[in-house]
Amino acid sequence: MKLNKEQGRYIILGSIDGLLAVLGVVIGTSQVVDDPSIIINAALGGAVALAMTNGIGSYLAESAVEYGNLAELEKPLLRSLESTDLEVRTKKKIWNDSIAHGGSSFLGSLVPISPFYFFDEMALEIAVVLSISVLAILGIYSGKIAKQSIIKHAVRMVGLGVLIVAAVTVLGLE
Repeated sequence: MKLNKEQGRYIILGSIDGLLAVLGVVIGTSQVVDDPSIIINAALGGAVALAMTNGIGSYLAESAVEYGNLAELEKPLLRSLESTDLEVRTKKKIWNDSIAHGGSSFLGSLVPISPFYFFDEMALEIAVVLSISVLAILGIYSGKIAKQSIIKHAVRMVGLGVLIVAAVTVLGLE
């Protein structure tokens, strides 16, 4: 299945949301407990909530926009577009975009969680490095979609990640 630019946008948005929000949960939880199972459970709770919020939020927002577009098309046609091929395609687009956003949020969330499953030592450090690396890849993908400098996009994504890591770490100081 070939992704369109809007689905690419939702994949980037969802992945960034999931990766950085859950990285924040992982860093914050790691500052107060050493038990990986507690860190994993807290992060998975955040991952599920974020994926559902992004998926359902996208569905509601996309429905409003897309059905508004259909209503605008109906005016000059002086007829309802209900049950037409256009409405069917609109519904499919809404579902695809919503699933892309929610699904990529969840998948992005797994990046900072995964080291706590596989490593006993330095899991937090590995989670940060892995997350920053995935952000760089997302930046490259973003640059390709935009047909702009992939280096510029990757640097911006990595900068965002470093900013989040620094902010969450500083806020966690006692």
